[in-house]
Amino acid sequence: MSDKTLSCKDCGADFTFTEGEQAFYKEKGFENDPVRCPDCRRARKNARRNQQQGGYDNRF
Repeated sequence: MSDKTLSCKDCGADFTFTEGEQAFYKEKGFENDPVRCPDCRRARKNARRNQQQGGYDNRF
């Protein structure tokens, strides 16, 4: 197994999917390679987190 160069589906930038990351994905049972670069994955995760926090608050 060697490093792979992939293209981000959001920004189009090339990023490296390292051997270590590939081993981690395999260990976790993930069957597909990532489609977003680390920066876009982080931005997407933060956007989802912010969206969840802005929702209806039924504590009051």
